[in-house]
Amino acid sequence: MLDLQALGFNSLQQPQPGVWIGKSAEMGLGEKIEVVSPIDGSAIASIQLATPAQVNQAVEAASQAFRHWRTVPAPQRGELVRRIAEQVRQHKIILAELITLEAGKIPQEALGEVQEWIDICDFAVGLSRQLYGLTIASERPDHRLMEQWLPLGPVGAITAFNFPVAVWAWNAMIGLVCGDPMVWKPSEKTPLCALACQHLVQRAIATLPDVPPEVCSVVIGKVDVGQTLASHPSLPLISATGSIPMGRAVATTVAQRLGRSLLELGGNNGMIVAPSANLELAIRAIAFAAVGTCGQRCTTLRRLIVHNSIADSLVERLQKVYRSLPIGDPNQDGVLVGPLIDSASGEKMQAALETARQQGGKIFGGDRITEGVPKGGVYVHPAIVEISPDAAIVQEETFAPILYVMRYETLEEAIAIHNNVPQGLSSAIFTENFREAEYFLSPAGSDCGIVNVNIGTSGAEIGGAFGGEKETGGGRESGSDSWKAYMRRVTNTINYGTALPLAQGIRFLDN
Repeated sequence: MLDLQALGFNSLQQPQPGVWIGKSAEMGLGEKIEVVSPIDGSAIASIQLATPAQVNQAVEAASQAFRHWRTVPAPQRGELVRRIAEQVRQHKIILAELITLEAGKIPQEALGEVQEWIDICDFAVGLSRQLYGLTIASERPDHRLMEQWLPLGPVGAITAFNFPVAVWAWNAMIGLVCGDPMVWKPSEKTPLCALACQHLVQRAIATLPDVPPEVCSVVIGKVDVGQTLASHPSLPLISATGSIPMGRAVATTVAQRLGRSLLELGGNNGMIVAPSANLELAIRAIAFAAVGTCGQRCTTLRRLIVHNSIADSLVERLQKVYRSLPIGDPNQDGVLVGPLIDSASGEKMQAALETARQQGGKIFGGDRITEGVPKGGVYVHPAIVEISPDAAIVQEETFAPILYVMRYETLEEAIAIHNNVPQGLSSAIFTENFREAEYFLSPAGSDCGIVNVNIGTSGAEIGGAFGGEKETGGGRESGSDSWKAYMRRVTNTINYGTALPLAQGIRFLDN
């Protein structure tokens, strides 16, 4: 077992707190659950879950903290995030090891996830001096028209197991520099990562005298905790990452109180491989995008749309790559594919493959691995399924390493196949043809929020806005101007003259 004292854990033998409001960690008053490592199915800790009443306490504490935090100059808020980054850099390796233990990621991917937290801190620190508005020409003499972006209020963040650190960091680091306290409900499958993050954040807060500790809190629970966050009137924004059914429930609840939702939901991502593609690059990109994190990324490649002229050769080469994939304990040197998160995920994968078989799919791989891997973990051979684009299963996203391969003749046909699913997160095309690339990027091309040329669907940089369209939810996190979701826009008109002219030339009384 890892020595996790540096991350605030004195002993994993004792139940861990399910509520951490500011610097005060306490046991939840809900049920006790076991935290299980997907590597071997062993129990590594237990958590006493939060109750809705304790969620309300966390939100009230965040609301109190907001009254002060909103008045702290943004560059000073950025200083907190800079110090958080220092803590993360210092503890990068041990935090990555915890991600591997709790989420089953290989070390390289776990280290990359922690690096995302560091990178978004750097981005947010710079952003803290660039929360800009506009000055707009006024139609009235001696008037100035301008806009400001002001802190929005406490933000509720609901995150999934597959990125137990990075997705929260995208929200929290941006939210903090925008002046918003954060109340975080992590996945109950990866709560230790959340507690470790809270510990590092509170360490940074303790170094600054003007920061209310309650600007960051964690409440660990199940659906009732998430619903309490979504329904709370004191949280003007709920950022939720997860499945489409979860997103629908959150959006409905938030909409009923006229709050804001920032949703990052299912992907069902596609890639087109054109006849001119550099196949060496394409195969490497496909392999990482389709099997990285054992197919458990929202940007995982799920649909491969290949030109008829190269389809047989490409599938044959992909099968060869799949046969050679090192699968097993992610802590073992050379392993590239770790376990699924739990047995339920394995069952869903097998059910999807059986459905694909019934719908005419030709399946390569996909079977459960029981030899040469830790007992208790769910290890699978990633699957390649040659199937018609009309098969109903292609419309669904199974959170597992299943790659559906379809064929096309014309680019217009390929794009129609690509866009003919309800999700719209990430997409890619591999082509050396300039016109094909530009067409895929055009309004007539991909309908996704992320559209790539000659790289895969996964591995987005934090500098760009991350998110998708259609049932993916329409939210944008991380870079670009995504910060605007965490602030409120105010339009100001300043009259510095001695008259009172009205807009649109309206005359009233003696103006």
